[in-house]
Amino acid sequence: MRAKFSALLLPAIFVLLTSAQLFPDPATYVLKDKFVGRDFLNGFNWETFDDPTHGRVNYVDKNTALQRGLTSASDTKFFMRADNKTMVAPGARGRDSVRITSYQAYGDGIYILDLSHMPEGCSTWPAWWSTSQQGPWPQGGEIDIIEGVNIGATNLASLHTTPGCSMPPYRLQAGTAVSASCDTSVNSNQGCGTSLRYGTYGTSFNVAGGGYFAMRRARDHGISVWYIKRDPFLLPDGPDPDFLISRIPDASFPTGNNCNYQDHFNDHNVIFDLTFCGDWAGSVWGTSSCANAAPTCTAFVDNNPSAFSNAYWEINSLKIYTPVGPPLITP
Repeated sequence: MRAKFSALLLPAIFVLLTSAQLFPDPATYVLKDKFVGRDFLNGFNWETFDDPTHGRVNYVDKNTALQRGLTSASDTKFFMRADNKTMVAPGARGRDSVRITSYQAYGDGIYILDLSHMPEGCSTWPAWWSTSQQGPWPQGGEIDIIEGVNIGATNLASLHTTPGCSMPPYRLQAGTAVSASCDTSVNSNQGCGTSLRYGTYGTSFNVAGGGYFAMRRARDHGISVWYIKRDPFLLPDGPDPDFLISRIPDASFPTGNNCNYQDHFNDHNVIFDLTFCGDWAGSVWGTSSCANAAPTCTAFVDNNPSAFSNAYWEINSLKIYTPVGPPLITP
């Protein structure tokens, strides 16, 4: 009985030992950049290269996106959407869509996204993420904050790195770990991922009126991701850094001996994109109920423009806070 009792305690002991990541951070976070509405038009670059994840997508430049209504902005809102009017010719690169990358690169800090709607629907693969400005990928790391495919209802947060980075099996987080190795050369670049709870992705997120996603990256804490439900009574102005770091993260990626932070992560550009099919959404098409709509993911994208009427981002704001003051020194 003693041996069995001790074994059961091991996960709890590990969680207690790793709970140092939630201790109050002595650094003060100050707002460095805030993007609202038209701020995105000046702070981000519209990428037009071929999709590196092999999606059935044609990323268009800013002028084209604005002219065709794939990008729009007001004083308080910023939208990015897929084309939902045009059939895609067999020889074309793919369905028109948008991928934007911040001109500025950021390091340690807290990134808070106020999101009313994310792209949803069969074949879609939207993501809010960051990757090294210096590169080349995967050097400097990749952090996926929002990501999912097809008609899923749970968000996947994950890291992708060079070799030598993995996550411990037990850590203090509300989500469920689905993979441990962050190394891009392992498991077909699955990365180390944590699945968040139902309602954090796709239609289920949108019908609830959206919410907040946040990510903290810090040398002495590692990387954490939070999902916060929209609650105008509790949080009329949305969550702030103090509110977030007092809560258990939905996804926790502690760094240390298992993953040296400075070796694997440097300053990152912030990216929003919407691709279709490709290495993930396309590879699981046959196991999704979406397969009832078309024999292949590509065929669905090409022949069903109206199916993409809800494939859009509606962003209220993106706030990026950076730390000032002494860092926490972990014993």
